Amino acid sequence: MRLDIDTYKEIADSLLRNKRRSLLTGFGVFWGLFMLLFLIGGGAGLKDLLSKTFSGFATNSMIVVEGQTTKPYKGLKEGRWWDIDYRDVERLKMMVPELDVVCPMISTWGSSVVYGAQTSSAGIKGVEASYKEVETVNLKYGRYINEVDVAQERKVCVIGKRIYNELFPEGGDPCGKYIEVGAVQLRIVGVDFNSGMMSINGQASQSLVMPITLAAKLYHRGSKVDLLCLTGKKGVKMSSLEPRLRSVMGRQHLFDPTDKPAMMVLNTEQIFSIVDNLFRGLNFLIWLVGLGTLLAGAIGVSNIMMVTVKERTVEIGIRRAIGALPQEILMQIILESVSLTIIAGSFGIVFATFMLRALELIAKSTFQIGFWTAVAAMLLLAVLGVVAGLAPALRAMHVKPVDAMRDE
Repeated sequence: MRLDIDTYKEIADSLLRNKRRSLLTGFGVFWGLFMLLFLIGGGAGLKDLLSKTFSGFATNSMIVVEGQTTKPYKGLKEGRWWDIDYRDVERLKMMVPELDVVCPMISTWGSSVVYGAQTSSAGIKGVEASYKEVETVNLKYGRYINEVDVAQERKVCVIGKRIYNELFPEGGDPCGKYIEVGAVQLRIVGVDFNSGMMSINGQASQSLVMPITLAAKLYHRGSKVDLLCLTGKKGVKMSSLEPRLRSVMGRQHLFDPTDKPAMMVLNTEQIFSIVDNLFRGLNFLIWLVGLGTLLAGAIGVSNIMMVTVKERTVEIGIRRAIGALPQEILMQIILESVSLTIIAGSFGIVFATFMLRALELIAKSTFQIGFWTAVAAMLLLAVLGVVAGLAPALRAMHVKPVDAMRDE
């Protein structure tokens, strides 16, 4: 074997060619890790956005609204309308003890609210004090409607964030001040800054809440209410209570309990369950796509290292001839493979973090990956680097000086 300058030039040219190939292969690892982390961060951000949408709303709640019958019942024809009565509250509490809260609501939309020269529009909600267990409040000032307000029909109210900003643009505590709702003056006792997008009969930021007894008088409802808000006790599945609720209400208001349109039920427990299942499937898809892309990058690394070993047969033979141990050759190839994957992966982490940060600024939500997620990704890359370099390293370890001379 000739150990002249031409031989060493050939080895150097081979290394340079392999570096260029390694750069292209490293891009596959970079792209795979970027896709994985970007999808993880994007999924977390999407979940955060939906959490904000559902924030402040009981996950074990149910909304009951009267409907139109579609089946005849006890001699009565289909197509009848019926009304939820205030007495249904105590009836359900007695007949369905698994319920924790049974809160009636009276509501209207588009009411004008005036304070001095400032005006706003609001959706009116007449509720009991227990409504805060259904839709959690976030009080900026004051308090919420209490039982004494309801019992004494007090002319008090709690206003939402948007109403507060429009009526009091200068800010400050508005509690104790009076606003006009139609021909009635109401004293503000609280300001609710709940920003959740999911609500009953209007968003909290655009709602004015008053005692239901006062709302019944102002809007001439008598004992009629628009809907019932229910929550179950801890550990109770609301879906299991629906047949009993339909039976109790059907027996009292004379409609077939199996007539679904006669009593419309919105079960938020099912909505939250659908969302949870959606994110489980999304997470599975994210990991499937991300790991698949990473695996493709690792296969590319393995292939390029295999080509590297083949083109460096002369170099490896020289090293073996001058005393290099097979284990040293093995470690060299594996370390090259691991270094390639980690360096490319590090750029992937940086780029994914940068892109997620840009997405945060646009969507105003949390689109980021955790520190330990990045650490786990680096460890995964190291393992993939070892696996990718193992087969080429074993091939290099078995290169014999005689074979190198024959190739030369």
